[in-house]
Amino acid sequence: MMRFGYGGKKEEQIAQVAAKVRAALGARSVVLVGMPGCGKSAIGRRLANRLELPFVDADDEIELAAGKAITDIFKEHGEPYFRDGERKVIARILNSGSRVLATGGGAFMSGETRDNIRNRAISVWLKAELPLLLRRVLKRNNRPLLERDPEGVMRALVETRYPVYATADITVESRDLPHDVMVYEIIEALAAYAVPRQAEPSGAQPSNSSGGPL
Repeated sequence: MMRFGYGGKKEEQIAQVAAKVRAALGARSVVLVGMPGCGKSAIGRRLANRLELPFVDADDEIELAAGKAITDIFKEHGEPYFRDGERKVIARILNSGSRVLATGGGAFMSGETRDNIRNRAISVWLKAELPLLLRRVLKRNNRPLLERDPEGVMRALVETRYPVYATADITVESRDLPHDVMVYEIIEALAAYAVPRQAEPSGAQPSNSSGGPL
C-alpha cells in the first residue's frame, strides 16, 4: 500500500507522467475501490480522460446486464444474487482490456474479485473519513443498503470494509477538494507504483526527495 499527497505539479508535468502511467499499465486496468460517497465515479471519469482510457462504472454495467436498477435487483432478488452478478460483471470488464473501473462499495469484499483485480489491474482505494461520506451519501440516498439508519449502516460498513480496502495496491485520501486535484494525486501514486525507475548512474547518490516520480 502506498500513500500520496498532491504536489501542485504543472499541467505539462502531469500530462507527461500520465503518458508514462498509461504505457506502464499495458493491458492492466486501474480499479477504484472504496465506500459509497468517496468519489469513485466522478474521479474515475476524470482519471480515465487524463490517461486516455475508457471509463466503466461497474454499477452501470450491472444495471445494463440485468435490465433493471440496482435497487430493484436488491428488492426482487436479494443481496447474494446481486453480489454474484457483480462478481461476474467485474470479471468480464477486467478481461476487456485496459480501462479505469469504478466498483461498487461491496465489490472488493469478494475474495475472487480481489484476486481478479490483483491479477489484471492496479487497485486504488479512495479512503474518506466517515463525516465526509455521510455528507455526500445523504444528499442522494439511492443506495439499497442505506435506506434505513444510514449513519449506523455506514459506521458498520467502515469497520468491516476498511481492513479489506487497505489491501489495495495504493491508498489515496479522498477529501473535499476539486476532483482534478484528486486525479493528480492518483496519477502520481500510479507513476510511483507502476512506472519503472531509471537506474542511478554509477556512483550517484540516491535522491532524498519524497515527492514521487515528479
